[in-house]
Amino acid sequence: MVESYATHLQLRRSDLPYPITMNAPVKESELSHQAKTHWHASLQLGFADDAGTTRLTERQHSGPLRVQKPLYPEGNRICHAIVIHPPGGVVGGDQLQITARVGENGHALITTPGAAKWYRSNGHISGQTVDLHVDNNAHLEWLPQETIFFNDATVRLHQTVHLSGNASFIAADILCFGRTASNEIYTSGEITQYSRIFRDGKIIWHEQGSVNGASSAMHSPLGLNGKSVCAMVLGCGELLNTDQLNQLREQSSGLIRSREPDAVCGVTQMKSVIVARYLGNSSELARQWMQLVWQHVRPVINHNAAAIPRIWNT
Repeated sequence: MVESYATHLQLRRSDLPYPITMNAPVKESELSHQAKTHWHASLQLGFADDAGTTRLTERQHSGPLRVQKPLYPEGNRICHAIVIHPPGGVVGGDQLQITARVGENGHALITTPGAAKWYRSNGHISGQTVDLHVDNNAHLEWLPQETIFFNDATVRLHQTVHLSGNASFIAADILCFGRTASNEIYTSGEITQYSRIFRDGKIIWHEQGSVNGASSAMHSPLGLNGKSVCAMVLGCGELLNTDQLNQLREQSSGLIRSREPDAVCGVTQMKSVIVARYLGNSSELARQWMQLVWQHVRPVINHNAAAIPRIWNT
């Protein structure tokens, strides 16, 4: 199931040490031109361990991106940060850039207060670039809530993660094409994604894909198969044992079968990463599935029980 979906999206993975050439994010010259009429917002965060307490030691922003007070719902060792985009949506031409670093022995969880909305392009390309660094023996969880692409949205998403030593990383991604609640389907526009993860300079994950709303791939059984929501959970760190992996597969597929029989999901464990995927039509079910997967992999990857952040239930 996962493999056929990945095939159409042209996803490529590599454990090879040499660099891979890919399309670059929006150029600075493009940003300078667009800045006259569009938002160019950036946020830079730094987390550091302070005698067992992870503190938010760096917080710089430009434009409409913010992190307010750091939260400690799990105790001082894990710092929760909620990234806020005050406009509430990204219009054509807007550019967002987020950078975060977790210092040695630190543990940060970064999420958002609600769904991200990417509006129609109006002839301009919108983009988000995320650059994450996790030092030795540190942990980072990148868990934004769902992303909604309005019809005719043209968006580039670019994410790079650098892990050092035995650092761990968990990420989640829920993509919604169109607004099913408003009977809007995604028939125009293009969503392009690039994602790379390095450990000590060696690439351990490389994924890239492009979804065009006007293409037949939106309905192809080798593509989105007429579905409007896809989701992924990815983990880097300790791997699941055979019993844990089988239990995750059984429980996640059981959830999907009981709620949305036409949806598909799968879990794959490779040499360096765990990856789980969902393809269906329900953002609510995708969120429940994501939380279930996260609750399974988190105790293994960073040795913490997975208590659902309160912001996810508001």
